[in-house]
Amino acid sequence: MSEVIFLSMLALIWIAFASIHDIRTRTVPNWISFSLVIFAMGFRFFYSLFNESGFAFFYQGVIGLGIFSLTGLLLYYGHMFSAGDAKLMISLGAVLPFSINLITNLKIFSAFLFLFLISGALYGLGWSFFLPLKNPKIFKKSFSMEFKRNIKVFYLMIFVSILFVLAGFFEIIFFYLGLLTFAFAYLYVFAKTIDNHLLVKEISTRELEEGDWIYRDLKEGKQTIKASWDGLNSREIKIIQKKYKKIKIREGIPFVPVFLISFLLLLYFYFWNFQLVENLLRVLDKF
Repeated sequence: MSEVIFLSMLALIWIAFASIHDIRTRTVPNWISFSLVIFAMGFRFFYSLFNESGFAFFYQGVIGLGIFSLTGLLLYYGHMFSAGDAKLMISLGAVLPFSINLITNLKIFSAFLFLFLISGALYGLGWSFFLPLKNPKIFKKSFSMEFKRNIKVFYLMIFVSILFVLAGFFEIIFFYLGLLTFAFAYLYVFAKTIDNHLLVKEISTRELEEGDWIYRDLKEGKQTIKASWDGLNSREIKIIQKKYKKIKIREGIPFVPVFLISFLLLLYFYFWNFQLVENLLRVLDKF
């Protein structure tokens, strides 16, 4: 159990530091993720070297690192994670195999990912409502602008919702689908407002860093610097700095705190009430 406590404390310190850095700068330095892997795998190696049970504890770390590498890459290329988030997810693969039993570790992985999904959804929802409250004047003006810009999509959704409500007289499920579609019409404009206005800021080009997302494509002669998911590289930053003094970039929400919340919840269930997680996973298996 001491080895699990050590790995848990190691990860907590690293994730807490990464969370603070993400909140302050919206970035996660590579050295945080890489050093967590090095320390965790190094500890596993030397623990296994002097332990009677052999290298099972180390091998489980290798398996965990492989599984979470695949998970992190899928989330990154699926445009759900930034590069920093993906690397932090990968590094947790070296920490989370608490057992020398693969099946037990797979349950731990599943529990963490489930807690991460729930925490991430609630966290994102909280930020979505916090930003308009923080900038009410900008939100009100921007919402009106986005409503006019997306009015065709909005009215199409309203029309579909009316059709569903009418169909609800024959089958009740369509009535609820109509209500959901009606709500989604407003949520669509709401999300567009958040994405295009409240998560966009203008900064000096001197402040640009690798990985920053520009708001829209920039044309420099025959060359186009695209507003891609991978963000800017050093060469593109130099080109932009030569021509522009200021530029608009997209600013994502600091998502690393979700890792911290999910990890703390996992530790609570693992050390005090892991049976709850196992029961929950059994229920999910039935679906």
